[in-house]
Amino acid sequence: MHTKIELKPRSTSRTEKLAALLYSLFSYLFFLLTFVYLMGFLGNVVVPKSIDSGPGLAWPWALVVDVLLITVFALQHSIMARKSFKRRWCRVIPPVIERATYVLVSSGVLALMCWLWQPIDISVWSVQSPVLAGVLVTLFWLGWGLVLLASFMISHFELFGVKQPFDTLHQPKPVNNAFRTPALYKLVRHPLYLGFLIAFWVTPEMSVGHLVFALTSTVYILIGTQLEEKDLVELFGDKYRDYQKSVGMLLPNLRRKSGSGR
Repeated sequence: MHTKIELKPRSTSRTEKLAALLYSLFSYLFFLLTFVYLMGFLGNVVVPKSIDSGPGLAWPWALVVDVLLITVFALQHSIMARKSFKRRWCRVIPPVIERATYVLVSSGVLALMCWLWQPIDISVWSVQSPVLAGVLVTLFWLGWGLVLLASFMISHFELFGVKQPFDTLHQPKPVNNAFRTPALYKLVRHPLYLGFLIAFWVTPEMSVGHLVFALTSTVYILIGTQLEEKDLVELFGDKYRDYQKSVGMLLPNLRRKSGSGR
């Protein structure tokens, strides 16, 4: 889920609308390339520089650099997602490309993080069983699949900034902003984030560098989720509060289900 900001539209020419659409498509393409690279980066497959490959600094300095890189990404990602920042930002850029710009900047910072990442190739665990290793690799890719599936359940192209400029070229149907919980969102409130956590943690070969990435990313996800939940409560009120009580944030609320069957 993501929160939206309502802004008064201004009249624009068709040329401006087409330019906004092309800009959003470029941002989306850059996101796709970065996203695919991140999968290879964490999976240590195909990409020229992965989380455990390449020359790096001595591990104490590598640790400092890696934590700083994650922190920069977390700050950029969170600050630009806040309503107060969006309102000020949309005085500078057209509101219709606000989301696409967010996606473009986030993808750029993520690409920079992958490029500058310092490997700390000290083993934390190494699964020797081919069967168990295969299971973990499968779960790793299922985590990424969950991320994509969850994004399509909440309007994938709106989430990544393509739908907004596309709608300006047509006469879209009135948007229904009613609170809804499609499929996976009936099991957990944030299945997209759950998919990321699975992809970050599930691996047959866990290095210290990978562990640093997983730990710091998890801290960011937990903090970011709390901030997003506040926005959603503000947007949907009691409907979202009831949703919080009945559905787990990142894991299914099994106690609630077992209790409801009494």
